[in-house]
Amino acid sequence: MKQNYNKPLPKRLLDKFAPTFSEGGKLSWLHSFYEAMETFFYVPTDVTKKGSHVRDCNDMKRTMFMVIIALVPTILFGMWNIGFQRIGGADFSIWQNFWFGFWKMLPSILVTYIVGLSIECAFAQIRKEEVNEGFFVSGILIPLIIPIGTPLWMTGLATAFAVVIGKEIFGGTGMNIFNPALLARLFIFFSYTSSISGESVWFTDGRTGATALGELANTGQLPEGFSMLDAFVGNIAGSIGETSTLCILLGAIVLLATGTASWRTMISVFVGGLVMGGIFNLLAPAAPVTPTEHYLALPAWQHLLLGGFAFGAVFMATDPVTSAQTNAGKCIVGFMIGALAILVRVFNTGYPEGMMLAIIFMNALAPVVDHYVVQANIKRRNRRAKKTVNA
Repeated sequence: MKQNYNKPLPKRLLDKFAPTFSEGGKLSWLHSFYEAMETFFYVPTDVTKKGSHVRDCNDMKRTMFMVIIALVPTILFGMWNIGFQRIGGADFSIWQNFWFGFWKMLPSILVTYIVGLSIECAFAQIRKEEVNEGFFVSGILIPLIIPIGTPLWMTGLATAFAVVIGKEIFGGTGMNIFNPALLARLFIFFSYTSSISGESVWFTDGRTGATALGELANTGQLPEGFSMLDAFVGNIAGSIGETSTLCILLGAIVLLATGTASWRTMISVFVGGLVMGGIFNLLAPAAPVTPTEHYLALPAWQHLLLGGFAFGAVFMATDPVTSAQTNAGKCIVGFMIGALAILVRVFNTGYPEGMMLAIIFMNALAPVVDHYVVQANIKRRNRRAKKTVNA
């Protein structure tokens, strides 16, 4: 067979081994894995033969990669912050802290992708389907929303739970009810609570310290020397990707500018948080004593900079699969996520974060919200139609 040297070398190699992985080939049982690798680098060569189809330059993989691009500032800063938070981190250079964090975070990323993609490929092969693209994003989100001190075996187990229970039993990408990355965090939180809370899980070198929300829940006060500027920039303890609101907002700009995420959902989450925080500020006593009272008195805008609120609003609540599909539904679901997150923080000081539970809860209610939004639109159209007939 004559080689087509107009193609780049990687493409020629993929074409050369294609028969081996095709039906009847020696490695046909790995066809789904081969197809995933091929379409990872190149646009599929399959074309439609008949019927009307909408053709667009963006497919699912490209959309998922846009989310990963939006996550780049958060990932890079998170790696640096891992090094900065170690003992003596402030005395090291930017590059020393970054490479320290890079090598600490890399194993977690590898574990999530190896475990998750292996399960995805296995299910795709059994079903004789293509590998779903959704895990390309979930695989990087999981390491970003768990503490750096989480054991690798626990990360792998949580990833397996998220893929099998959160996605595959529902039919795969596009059919899942709950956000898979949040399910992984939920699994660790309820199965191994001590590994995702406390003062030692946020560091890698024996240093201890609570997050700002954890300290507020335990003592009623923010950590000594803590400032909202630190919370905005991100040089504080916390989950790897959730500390820097600045980097998260840079990612939000990318998602909104490219139309990858819904601005209705994103803005509604922040509005919901501000409204609920403002209501609690009105109810706060003049001299707060208990942790709950201190939470009531915390200025509403500060809630948006603490914990995983901003990260959840930008990258989790906007998940197009698990969020609402109607425009009105996106506003309602987003508002309820923001409001519920603050509600959980204030009245459940044993779980001061709140964002994870709020998003998971509204994931379950999103189809119901969409149903009533559609029904309301139908009723309005029927009333307009009756008025037109009567006129």
